Amino acid sequence: MGDRKTPLLDELEKGDWPSFVTEIKRAAAKNQGAADLLAQLECSYEEKIGHWKHGGIVGVKGYGGGVVGRYSDEPEKFPNIREFHTIRVNQPAGFFYTAKKLRQLTAIWDKYGSGLYNMHGSTGDCILLGTSTENLQPCVDELAEIGFDLGGSGGAMRTLGCCVGQARCEKACIDSMGIVHELTLHYQEVIHRPSWPYKFKIKVSACPNDCAAASARSDLAVMGMWRDSIIIDDEAVRQTVDGGFDIFNRVIRKCPSEALDWNQEEKRLIVRPEDCVHCMNCVNMLPRAISIGHQRGATLLIGGKAPVVKGAMIGWVLVPFMSMEPPYTELKEIIDKITDWWADHAKNRERVGELIDRLGLAVFLDAIGLKPLPQMVRAPRSNPYIFWKTEEVERRG
Repeated sequence: MGDRKTPLLDELEKGDWPSFVTEIKRAAAKNQGAADLLAQLECSYEEKIGHWKHGGIVGVKGYGGGVVGRYSDEPEKFPNIREFHTIRVNQPAGFFYTAKKLRQLTAIWDKYGSGLYNMHGSTGDCILLGTSTENLQPCVDELAEIGFDLGGSGGAMRTLGCCVGQARCEKACIDSMGIVHELTLHYQEVIHRPSWPYKFKIKVSACPNDCAAASARSDLAVMGMWRDSIIIDDEAVRQTVDGGFDIFNRVIRKCPSEALDWNQEEKRLIVRPEDCVHCMNCVNMLPRAISIGHQRGATLLIGGKAPVVKGAMIGWVLVPFMSMEPPYTELKEIIDKITDWWADHAKNRERVGELIDRLGLAVFLDAIGLKPLPQMVRAPRSNPYIFWKTEEVERRG
């Protein structure tokens, strides 16, 4: 760091929360790139302007994506970040690393990059922050030697992400890690070589608790679901209630669809499966007494994304229930139909949810061969008029 002072950044180290400034300073003590990054960031705070030029995508052999170009707009002043490219590394499903593998990863990045990481980016990748164009290819080659691949960037299928699923969670309805592993191998071409109008994200949560936040962070969310009724252990419920648990206020009255009742005489919880919307509250509140059903699969949601061109969108139901058995052929088929239609009709930088919003759900469902279902209704009808296709209206003499 030398004698450079960073009074504005120093303010961000105050308080109880960990600070990214502290981490940059740690890296800057032994890396000139991190030191120049710190100095340029201080300059940006002083001048109230960013000093990065948009670099687009910088390629390496065999890949069209996976590296995000970044260049300083003051290379003479900050020569060690003249080029400061970001490498997106495809993370292991569920973020399961061994200590050995992390040490290998950090050794490579200390050799070729700034020593700064983002564990993990919003797409899910392990983000390696800052290296030169010259160092890109040897860095990626050495990452491949220890078993790491690049993730997606640009107009591609982005790196898939998931919760830990059956590895650690008793509520898991599907093998989220197995699904991500299989889809990652199957869609290598569209992950590594951007060819679409914009990004397409798939994330997998093994149950409706949605610990991967798939419904809000992915164009296609795969969410574990059960088809039959929740399983209630009556004796466990009675013991919990007798122990002082307020089942009325914490479970029954919080059921959004009023699917639960209490039989006071028998001290028994009653469920109406047809009214249950799988919100998981009762399962979470009474984990020893209530568990998920036996008929397990997944619900597919379409259209989730962050606010970029249009506002943020939460995914809505596309397929209420789908069995999830390897090699997940039915899931792959619907992904192919969705992405083919989207690639043919989307404007530049238009996400699939925005395209459906522009052309209409009926057009989308017709294109991918799905019949309309009540579960697909994202919001109650605000238009009082009903429109029919000509071929659907019976001709009268």
